[in-house]
Amino acid sequence: MAAAALRPAGEALITVRPADEASWADLQAVFGTRGPAATCWCQRYKLPRGEAFKHFPRQVRADRLREQAAGGSGLVAYVDGEPAGWCAVEPRPAYDGLVRNSSRPAWKGRDEDRYDDSVWAVTCLLVRPEFRKRGVASALAVAAVEHARSHGARALEAYPMTTTGNALLEELHVGTAQMFAAAGLTELSRPSLRRAVMRIDF
Repeated sequence: MAAAALRPAGEALITVRPADEASWADLQAVFGTRGPAATCWCQRYKLPRGEAFKHFPRQVRADRLREQAAGGSGLVAYVDGEPAGWCAVEPRPAYDGLVRNSSRPAWKGRDEDRYDDSVWAVTCLLVRPEFRKRGVASALAVAAVEHARSHGARALEAYPMTTTGNALLEELHVGTAQMFAAAGLTELSRPSLRRAVMRIDF
């Protein structure tokens, strides 16, 4: 699957590719060398029970992402050919740190099989600072829907922020409700004032 969106005249061409079609150098450019992304390497929801960041160094996290991406986990966005963004999207049980904790916002007030692998999830949308506010995250959200659908998902979920006014930068990795609504997801619940559960069924 490869998705492309041509922006209005005079703006950049945004393309989105599966991560296994992207180079490791492209992923390194997106995640950078400083800040939360370069610390996490999108492993927050990948940690198995009993594991914590303090137990393994940053390079190990990077190596894990490299392996996961090579296995088809995630999407990479490009602006005029330059690596610009990342979206973590795959079957929901792949995110053990998301599904195993019943107190997380994703599960508040819900009764369903959290390990249903026909339901996919978006857990992270990352855009390089120099490419922000250019539609990259929105393009990734749209591409995530098509990616999940084309791989046989029954549904796709996201757990975005409902407001960005008082959000910390690192909180925005989950995306915004507005961008997922534009991609076709609808709100299932609002487990807190600042977080929503959104979903599209195929």
